[in-house]
Amino acid sequence: MEHAAIDSGRPTRIVVDLDAIAHNLAGIRARTGVPVMAVVKANAYGHGLVPVARHLEALGVDQLGVAFLEEGIALRQAGLRVPILVMGGIFGPQASQFIAHGLEATVSSLDKLRQVEAAAEAAGRKAVVHLKVDTGMERIGVHSYSAGPFIEAAVASRWCTVKGVYSHLACADDPASPMTALQVERFAEACAHFDRLDAPMPIRHLANSGGVLHFPATWLDMVRPGIIVYGVLPDAASQATIALRPALSLRSQVVYFKVVRAGRPVSYGATWAPARDTRVVTVPIGYGDGWPRALSGRGEVLIRGVRHPAVGRICMDQFMVDIGEGTAFNEDEVVLVGRQGEDAIRIEDVAGMAGTIPYEILTGLNLRIPRHYLPAPGRSPGEAGGRPTGG
Repeated sequence: MEHAAIDSGRPTRIVVDLDAIAHNLAGIRARTGVPVMAVVKANAYGHGLVPVARHLEALGVDQLGVAFLEEGIALRQAGLRVPILVMGGIFGPQASQFIAHGLEATVSSLDKLRQVEAAAEAAGRKAVVHLKVDTGMERIGVHSYSAGPFIEAAVASRWCTVKGVYSHLACADDPASPMTALQVERFAEACAHFDRLDAPMPIRHLANSGGVLHFPATWLDMVRPGIIVYGVLPDAASQATIALRPALSLRSQVVYFKVVRAGRPVSYGATWAPARDTRVVTVPIGYGDGWPRALSGRGEVLIRGVRHPAVGRICMDQFMVDIGEGTAFNEDEVVLVGRQGEDAIRIEDVAGMAGTIPYEILTGLNLRIPRHYLPAPGRSPGEAGGRPTGG
């Protein structure tokens, strides 16, 4: 695991509003009416794994989902007791660690099932597993059309308790896509094997963020939202069927001011020069922090409530902003994501300018940037207050 950022008073920081996460979770619960597995993989989508997971546990979330074993172990070592599903494919030698740390494993093939069974038998403790069925992603999981023998073996297992069965939606971010209905049908066909075997139906979970927003038929026994927990829509085509509040803002400060003469280029490659004398300020964040180089000549920031363009190439640790004839002083706040005055820059806006998706922007914000947490009701300052942490 990476080390947390040191609180050096660095002017660049991420601010996470835990109350916004509570608001979004309440909206998801109200819309679906079923238990929620909140996904906190990839450092809780850049928001900070442990602080966010602790907050969700305090809010009574039913389950957490992570991608990798080490994420689950980090949460257990931080004292979390909520059920945690590791959604990534099991690497055989890791199987014993799931049992040792009380983590629920995704079993995606008969071979993986046997590996988990062997580890559970060696530990003398049953493993809790969720069966992964592939209904259209072609990533991991047994194909829905050949899931029968796999499900039968799992149901008959002496060393595995089948808690859940699930699949992943490939196109649910787009409410007009016909793919989701096909995946729902394939998943239902696979789950019918439990009835055929006269076995209890495990928890069926299918809906990701797009499913929660657009497709009630995917809600089943539990939903598995990720990015909407943090108040961000998954795709430009997505519909805001829940009133979401963005939880993350990214802020920095002006650290240098100068007048650049007409025709004198700015930054690497000399790709931009002003047509006339202009005022340029420097902001201390760059692609070394995960602020995408793709924003070179495209990005915007807010200074004193006014939008200004980033100019020249984004550097590893800094970038420059053309404020024209505007005014800015050293230590003025610079908002890269969030609200300032009457204007706001959304993470969706940043993704559009960078030619990517909101997920990549959020998860790319690395641990070099300290994170600060706004207090939430019922949380002590030591857990949710303004302490910086790398997550």
